[in-house]
Amino acid sequence: MKSKNVLKIIILVLVFIALINPQWIPFIPAGTQNAIATEMQKTFGSIAGGKAGIFNPAKLVTAVAAVLAVWIATTVICTVTEKVCANKKRSMTVAGLIISVIRVIAVIAGGVWVLGIMGVNLAGIFASLGIVSLIIGFGAQSLIEDSITGIFIIFEGHYNIGDIIILDDFRGTVKQISMRTTTIEDIGGNLKIVNNSDIRNIRNRSVNISATTCDIGISYDQSIIEVEKVIAENIEKMYERNQDVWESAPEYVGVNALADSAVVIRMLVRTTENNIFAAQRRLNREMKILFDENNIEIPFAQVVVHNAK
Repeated sequence: MKSKNVLKIIILVLVFIALINPQWIPFIPAGTQNAIATEMQKTFGSIAGGKAGIFNPAKLVTAVAAVLAVWIATTVICTVTEKVCANKKRSMTVAGLIISVIRVIAVIAGGVWVLGIMGVNLAGIFASLGIVSLIIGFGAQSLIEDSITGIFIIFEGHYNIGDIIILDDFRGTVKQISMRTTTIEDIGGNLKIVNNSDIRNIRNRSVNISATTCDIGISYDQSIIEVEKVIAENIEKMYERNQDVWESAPEYVGVNALADSAVVIRMLVRTTENNIFAAQRRLNREMKILFDENNIEIPFAQVVVHNAK
């Protein structure tokens, strides 16, 4: 936490303590201090003074015990949920939602419990929640929208934790799905945190086996039939050397283009999305080695100049 935030919290706590103890403020008349103290005690109970006061050791110890009890229960439930749902993308995704909800409920329940222990007039607070909830409702529309969208994302299974997705121009692995946000990590370890309501038009690259291609040119003087024969004879050998990355043997797709200086043929290999870039690099390397070993020319751009007579 930044030092500025810590300072703000300390100042706000001191102001709050001063307000619930108006007798500490010298410029307020005694009658006004008593009236403020009475109203404060109606709402905040013993926190705002009285016989017991906020510094009552028994209440403080009980409040600490309540916080520990809630924290222990939450930790146990979350840990068990994570263990039960481990190693399965779908289960881990649902577990993330459950854990997120449990933590929110724990904070609310723990806060209410502690306030009750400290003698806060919860009935008066809950009675005023009608107006407060209306105000919060207008300010929390995006929060509600994010949460509802998050629930639909998880239960409709558009993507799960561990899936590789493309959102706008960002490609990465889904690391976390909470009630409000989705966290995506790219290959460089950079994190993109997106509100669930802002996720639109995604591409889930982990649903099916992916494929990558290698477009490589051969000279117009080269026999395309001979080149196809060489490729067919060596496909299985290439696959045996790259089974750790490729899901199947490469496929000769055919002539992809008749370019200015070369006949461009296309090779395709199937792989998982996690290995898409490695598979493409391996395929490029294998094709270059294959052509070098069989004296198949890979031409470069050439310019033919004709002298006018």
